[in-house]
Amino acid sequence: MTSGLVVAAVSCLLCFLLVPIAFLMARLFGIYTIVHERECKVYVLFGKVQATLSEPGLHFLWPKIGPAALIVNWLGTCYTLDMRLDQEYLRSQAVNSEEGAPMGIGIWFEMYISDPVAFLFKNADPRGSLRANVGNATVRSLSNMPLASMLEDRHAMSQAVRTEVSAKADEWGYAIGSVYIRKVHFRDEAMIAQIEAKVVNRLRQVTSAIQQDGANQVSIITSTAERQAAIEFAKATALRPQIVGAALQAVARDPDVMEAMFEMLETQRLLDGPAKITLVPTGTGLLAPLVAGKGSL
Repeated sequence: MTSGLVVAAVSCLLCFLLVPIAFLMARLFGIYTIVHERECKVYVLFGKVQATLSEPGLHFLWPKIGPAALIVNWLGTCYTLDMRLDQEYLRSQAVNSEEGAPMGIGIWFEMYISDPVAFLFKNADPRGSLRANVGNATVRSLSNMPLASMLEDRHAMSQAVRTEVSAKADEWGYAIGSVYIRKVHFRDEAMIAQIEAKVVNRLRQVTSAIQQDGANQVSIITSTAERQAAIEFAKATALRPQIVGAALQAVARDPDVMEAMFEMLETQRLLDGPAKITLVPTGTGLLAPLVAGKGSL
């Protein structure tokens, strides 16, 4: 049992060491290779492209290359390219509008490798060349546009740049995806300051006009209310004599009521006046002169 365990342990150790070595040697001698998703491998031997593998999975090189597969990894070169979608953003490309305003345009674009061989051998720096080509196409296509169109019609501008760039990008093995003008701005600081000042002045004018219009509306409402109140007070003042006269006319129809009312009014006036009044009952004889004399002392 001990010998069996030793054999099993030695077998596991050999498998752990020998199997990776065997796979490594198989790859070095070109028996097989693995291509991952969105990846491409280009095998070049003695300046000639032997195979281009872009489909993901396991590939056997001998049926594709032949005997050269034995030495392609030793004497040749294997280029591994990333085929995934990539993107770039170019900031503030200098463009002048039709009116002569110095503008800056930020452009965003997508690209991916469509031809691996052209990407490797037709341009030493295809990504840098594509970036420069997009910048130049932006300047060529969008210069001398009306300022209003440059600030508003970004879709047409994006299509113009994409059309300008696509042909040259295809020659370099790139395919252009979406192109979008993301930012359009002024580059001259003095012009920006002037525009800001004009906007601030216009806002102040609009604010003043709104405040003046509000004050005018308040004045109109106030004057209208005061006029209507004055009319109603005048109507009430005009109706008061009529109402009082009608009441006195109704009282005058009965002499007793009229006499009692006037006596009551006279008494009320005497009571409200500054004079002092002493009431003496009738039939008191000398009491009244004495009271009167006492008041004069």
